[in-house]
Amino acid sequence: MEIKDNTLFPMPLKMLISVFLVVLSVGYFSALFFVNETTSSNATGIIENYNGNENNEEAEEMKFKKSKHEMLNIIHTHILSMSVIFFILALLVYTCNIHPTLKTFLMVEPLISVLLTFGGIFLIWNEVEWMTYIVMLSGGLMTASFIVSILTVYYSMFLKTFIK
Repeated sequence: MEIKDNTLFPMPLKMLISVFLVVLSVGYFSALFFVNETTSSNATGIIENYNGNENNEEAEEMKFKKSKHEMLNIIHTHILSMSVIFFILALLVYTCNIHPTLKTFLMVEPLISVLLTFGGIFLIWNEVEWMTYIVMLSGGLMTASFIVSILTVYYSMFLKTFIK
C-alpha cells in the first residue's frame, strides 16, 4: 500500500502522530541538553567525556576514561533506540507529499548519522580524537534532519490543508 498524502489520515490518527512527535521531541531535546551538560558541546568536552580529564589540573569536574563495558552499553543502546526512532520518523516522512530527493534525504540521513556519531564516539574512546569533528558534524546533521522531519510531518498533516 502506497500512502501518497498524509492529509487523508483520519483525525484520531493525526492526533496520535502529533502527540507521539511531541513526546519524541521532548525526549530528543532533553538528550541534547544532557549532551551539552556533559560535553559543553565542544571538541575538548567530547574527548574528556569519554577519555577523562585526569591530567587537566584546571578542570572544574574530574572525569575518568569510560570502561569498555560502559562504552559498549552507551553505543549499543543508542544505536538500537535511535535507529527505531528514526525509522518510525522516516515512515511518517514517507507519507508527506514533498520533493522526492528531500524525502529520501530526511529518511536516510539520520540513520547514517547515528552510525557516524556513535561509531565516531567509539573511535574517540580508542584515541582517534580527530573523529570528534565527524561526531559534531553528524550529530548536527542528525538534529537538523530531526527538526525538519518533525516540521514537515506537522505541516503536511495540518497546515497544508489550510494553506492552498
